[in-house]
Amino acid sequence: MSKLGFFFKRLVRMDFKRMWETTALLRERSGKSRLWLLADMLRCAVKYNAGYMDYKIAQMYNLNDAQRRTVITRGVSNSIVRRMNDKAYWHFFDDKTQFNELFKQWIPRDWLLITGETDPAELEELLAKHDALIGKPLEGSSGQGIQKYDCAPWRGKAAEFRAKLVGDGIGILEELVVQHPVMASLCPTSVNTCRIATLLGDKQQGIVYAFLRIGNGKVMDNVDCGGMAARIDLASGELKTVGADKAGNTYTHHPITGTPIVGFRIPFWEEAKAMCLEAAQKVPQMRFVAWDVAITEQGPTFIEGNSFPSHAVPQFAAHYPDGIGILPEFEKFIDL
Repeated sequence: MSKLGFFFKRLVRMDFKRMWETTALLRERSGKSRLWLLADMLRCAVKYNAGYMDYKIAQMYNLNDAQRRTVITRGVSNSIVRRMNDKAYWHFFDDKTQFNELFKQWIPRDWLLITGETDPAELEELLAKHDALIGKPLEGSSGQGIQKYDCAPWRGKAAEFRAKLVGDGIGILEELVVQHPVMASLCPTSVNTCRIATLLGDKQQGIVYAFLRIGNGKVMDNVDCGGMAARIDLASGELKTVGADKAGNTYTHHPITGTPIVGFRIPFWEEAKAMCLEAAQKVPQMRFVAWDVAITEQGPTFIEGNSFPSHAVPQFAAHYPDGIGILPEFEKFIDL
């Protein structure tokens, strides 16, 4: 799709009220007039396929044209995914049961498909083995619809529990992942996962970026649920940047635990990278995948893989203090 075509497609679906609210916030942050911001947003939309949220998160109002060309906007991200990932194979990642089955060698935890036909005896067996379980919709992203269930109240009531799960829109029930104590020291309320993106490019294959997603008091670590992210140095597994959230707040230390973010080192980092690189070869028709990896005391494990990686986290302005975004990293793998 051309830039102009993408622009008009997004224009039809635009939430103008939210865009107007965004300009009010950016007016306070930038000191620029609302009219200037609206005109500049329009310019960035046409020239760089940037939505108003791209404009806000990457702080494009502070960037010159050369810097703006290095930002992975929504339009650029969509173009990369369309080129690299054959939609006929998305189901291996979009359906969580298919993902768990295909990548089971790296998912050593109990899970059960939940439908109205799920055997109550199997569900009862799962309830008997665990104190709590995580329920997820079969499809979805950004942590939407995920719930934690205490098992004790439902033991002996598997049929009733099955009905509740179906009513809650749960499609898969899983054993909780217990993260490594070092990872829990950042935020113990959520499993803080590494987002590791592999790219099977025409120029080279490997990991194009990695970020640690850190919770901020909720069960989920997603930035759409109030969490934050910090960029991981690919060679060392060390966090080289501050934590940043979608609202534009930055943190050198976690606001709840006080654990330093800059300089934090990911345990089992080499193993996590190797796992993602090996898994990336299983479905070669999916050339650009963002893997969510939890680190346990036994090593890394997959939470899920993303067939359409979010472009939000890799463009937080706080992670690029010189204004040069992440697209130069992609250009090492593919032509843009």
